[in-house]
Amino acid sequence: MSKTVSIIIPVFNEKNYIKEILIKINLESKIQKEIILVDDGSTDGSKDIIINDCKHLYSKAIFLDNNFGKGYALRQGFKIASGEIILIQDADLEYDPKDYEKLLYPIFYEEKKVVYGSRVIKGGHRTRPKTYDTFIRMCANHFLTFFSNLFNNQNLTDAHTCYKVFYKKILSEFNLKEDGFNFCPEITAKISKLGIKIYEVPINYYGRTHKEGKKISFLDGFKAIFAIIKYNFIK
Repeated sequence: MSKTVSIIIPVFNEKNYIKEILIKINLESKIQKEIILVDDGSTDGSKDIIINDCKHLYSKAIFLDNNFGKGYALRQGFKIASGEIILIQDADLEYDPKDYEKLLYPIFYEEKKVVYGSRVIKGGHRTRPKTYDTFIRMCANHFLTFFSNLFNNQNLTDAHTCYKVFYKKILSEFNLKEDGFNFCPEITAKISKLGIKIYEVPINYYGRTHKEGKKISFLDGFKAIFAIIKYNFIK
C-alpha cells in the first residue's frame, strides 16, 4: 500500500477518546498515512489534550473557533490533505482502525474508486447498547439507506457509515456544502451522480449511547431525508 492515505478526523468534545483513537491509528503500520485532526470548537478540553498530549500522534491539526459541524470540519481537512486517498475517521472508539487494511484493499488492488465500511454486512464484530434509542437508530439507518439507494442507484447496506474512503481527486468533481451530519447523504448523492458505484466491506462497530458522547439525534434523520431528496434533484 504505497500511496499516502490522508485520515481526516473531525473532533468535537472527545477528550475521553481522542488520544486512544490516535494511538490505535498509529498502530496500523502497513499504511503510509498522514493524520489530520480538525477540532470543531471543542469546549471540553479536547483541544488542550491534542496540543499537549498528542503532538507525536498526528501530522496536521486545525483548530476552529466555533462548532460548525462535521461536514464543515471535514471540508477544512480535505483542503490540507496531501494524500491521494482520503479516509474519514470519527474521533471516538465506535469505529476500529484495524479495518483500514480491509477498507483500502479494494482501492489499491481492485480498482475501486470509493469504498464504504458497512456495519450491516456479515463479517465484522459489533456491539451496541441494548436500549430503545439504539433500536430506533438502527431502524432509521436501514430506512435512510433504502431511501438513499432508491434515488442514487446504489445497492448499499449502510449509506451513513463514518468509514468512507475515496480518491481525493473525486472531490474536484463537485462542491460539498453541508456543514453538519448531512455531509453523508450529500457526498453519497454527488458520488452517485458521477456514475461511480460505491463498494462496501464489513467493518467492526462498537456503538455508544448519548450519555457516552453520541452526537447524532432523531432530528438528524429527518434532515437526512431532506438532503437525499435535495441533492438528487439539484446540480
